[in-house]
Amino acid sequence: MLSDITIGQYYKGNSVVHKMDGRAKIIFTVLFVVMIFLCKNFLALSLVGLFVLLSMLLCGVPFKVFFKSLKPIVPVIIFTAVLNIFYISGGSWEIPLFLGLKITEKGVSTAIFMAIRIIFLIIASSILTYTTVPTVLTDAIEKLLSPLKIFKIPVHTLAMMMTLALRFIPTLIEEIEKITNAQKARGADFESGKLMDRVKAVVPILIPLFVSSFRRAYELSFAMSCRCYTGGEGRTRMKQMKLHLRDGAGLVFFALGITGVVLLNHYFGAVI
Repeated sequence: MLSDITIGQYYKGNSVVHKMDGRAKIIFTVLFVVMIFLCKNFLALSLVGLFVLLSMLLCGVPFKVFFKSLKPIVPVIIFTAVLNIFYISGGSWEIPLFLGLKITEKGVSTAIFMAIRIIFLIIASSILTYTTVPTVLTDAIEKLLSPLKIFKIPVHTLAMMMTLALRFIPTLIEEIEKITNAQKARGADFESGKLMDRVKAVVPILIPLFVSSFRRAYELSFAMSCRCYTGGEGRTRMKQMKLHLRDGAGLVFFALGITGVVLLNHYFGAVI
């Protein structure tokens, strides 16, 4: 399951989305999230689904990579769907169950709606990390947050911290798998026993993971110091960020999508 987590990974490609400006892609991701949360009925959600499909095709990342990133989220989706099914009432029909619980038409439709919404959110956020190199992502975040420099906020440091945290997710996952396999080879059992036994079995994984994380952080800091990296004021970049026609086309693309969602909500009402 851990190997299926692909958050923070970059998928090398030469697609239109890969070539877009990093700042534009972050803004488009925010607009994507706004568009998803604006949906109030299945027609609007279908329009967002069309935008998700087109974005997946344009970014050139294989569909199986997106499906792989959804696997770890399946328990969350199921849990959310179950809560909506049993705790939302209303609609034209209902099925009584035990202990006063019942399944209603509105509960089922809301559960499906929320599950699809979560899937779209994961895919939308994955497109950003799959198509953007970490260094470009750092520069883009720094540029977008640059107005905060007026308030003496260390924008570059914040951008670097956010990008490094995202970048090291796959590394930490790989480290967890190595430690887990090493503990299993020594006879550790993580799958049987009572709940407290399983919790105690996780401790031999957490301690080496913390030690390894601190060691990696120290090595990274030492490597940056050896290269005289200071960041912030006076830092130059080999590649300058420039907006192109494709970035403007992307803005029009999302503006049309948000407009369509708002119109569909207005004319066809709300499900949730």
